[in-house]
Amino acid sequence: MQSDSIAVNGVCLTVTSFTLTPAASFTVGIAPETLRLTNLGSLRPGSRVNLERAVRADTRMGGHFVQGHVDTVAEIIKITPDGEALTFRFKPKNKEVLRYVVYKGFIALDGTSLTVTAVDDEEGWWEVMLIAYTQERVVVAGKKVGETVNVEVDMTAKYVEKSLRGYLEGLLGSASEEQGEGEGEEGGARKGRGLLEKIVEGIVKQGFS
Repeated sequence: MQSDSIAVNGVCLTVTSFTLTPAASFTVGIAPETLRLTNLGSLRPGSRVNLERAVRADTRMGGHFVQGHVDTVAEIIKITPDGEALTFRFKPKNKEVLRYVVYKGFIALDGTSLTVTAVDDEEGWWEVMLIAYTQERVVVAGKKVGETVNVEVDMTAKYVEKSLRGYLEGLLGSASEEQGEGEGEEGGARKGRGLLEKIVEGIVKQGFS
């Protein structure tokens, strides 16, 4: 319907007009900023796209939440057949997003929610695998090396990062304030680092327990 939200290749857009005759079709408005951040500008008449309507609150929810707010684009740098499946390797334009990409984590590529099967932070890439069923239903499967996809990382990772940063900054600030007389800034920094190391050590221990 007109004014509804719809995701086109993972980009949340607003339907500006809609008709059922002579054939079902709709139009959307795209801002210059959207064209700068996504690959929608590369679409041509006849291009296939992924479409997804906004989820309703009363429906069954699976996978992970995708907002349609693209973080960057990524280039396909390798495609490897694996039986009936295909493994795609992607290199992001903005490498900062790699901190939100983890092995077995979620990532949305052209709006398709997929599981990360491998990631290399140093070389700056990650991989996903498309099974035969998925290949028949999404546009990523038809793309070639050198083409791009829209990328949206798991928003939960962003919330965790922001909350944890605030928490740690508060702890480090407290450690600096509690520094003894004569220790100066260097002594406060040492205490702050020591506290941070203990936190990291505790997290690591929990992960392996």
